[in-house]
Amino acid sequence: MSAATAEAHTRRILVTGATGFIGRQTLPLLVERGFEVHALSSQAAPTAERAGEAGVQWHRADLLDPASIDPLCERVRPDVLLHLAWVTTPGVYTRTPTNLDWVAASLRLARSAAQHGATRLVSAGTCFEYHHGPGDCHETTTVLTPDTLYGASKVALGGLLDAFASEVGVANAWGRVFFLYGPHEHPDRLVASVVRALLAGETAACSVGTQERDFLHVRDVAAAFVALVGSDVRGAVNIGSGDALTVRDLVLEIGEQIGRPDLIALGARPLSPRDPPRVVAHTGRLRDEVGFRPSFTWQQGLRDTIAWWRTHRATNPPEGESSA
Repeated sequence: MSAATAEAHTRRILVTGATGFIGRQTLPLLVERGFEVHALSSQAAPTAERAGEAGVQWHRADLLDPASIDPLCERVRPDVLLHLAWVTTPGVYTRTPTNLDWVAASLRLARSAAQHGATRLVSAGTCFEYHHGPGDCHETTTVLTPDTLYGASKVALGGLLDAFASEVGVANAWGRVFFLYGPHEHPDRLVASVVRALLAGETAACSVGTQERDFLHVRDVAAAFVALVGSDVRGAVNIGSGDALTVRDLVLEIGEQIGRPDLIALGARPLSPRDPPRVVAHTGRLRDEVGFRPSFTWQQGLRDTIAWWRTHRATNPPEGESSA
């Protein structure tokens, strides 16, 4: 089955985490592709910005309340489930026991969606599932040895969804997200925190920055998920740029673009002993099977992000439920 054929038969989609960092960016892209988009929010109503999103039908439900899931899926009857909701609050998400609640909720959601007609499940995994060695992280050859509750929870969920989908005849894909940045990022995450500090004329205290990371603009992350939804690819797919970039080069570029490189304090924060030296995606499946290529270079992505924060930094927007 071609990607076009798969998309033609999966027109109604339920997006969880739809007000979150990644989810909010998927909505217009899905509408453009002709999907009937049903977006989920745990809030009384989506933000004013998202409520006006043309072509999106909004639903309210708390996925951590087991009683809310079956009525939601019965009401929407999605052909596709795009599941992005999770706890991702910086400083909290790696160790909170709420990760276990999200595993249980995600399994209930997948089961209910399939029972109500879904034929494709696409969910967000994480690069923190992998063992981080000197090479790139590969979906089929890199071992999974998570060292956080968050990573272990994602590994467990990904395996269970694969087994469940195989048993009930549903197509399942698992997008492992690497490092992302862009508009609406939580202000305490790396790029946002450095940009906000420099725009305020304050010092940005950073580590020495020798760590190599795979950074991708959030709009490209969203576009990769939408491409995965519209394909017939199954199993794990890395969602990243495939390029190694040091944290040092990233933050120095932010300093140059804002015109305050003097405020970058490299080495002011110690490197964590648990911080791996290299986390970079092998993107062969994303490129060759899904057919996705990023639209932003990392320099362009930073320029877009800085422009957004120049306008929005006073509002200090929180990150919604999403996965990263």
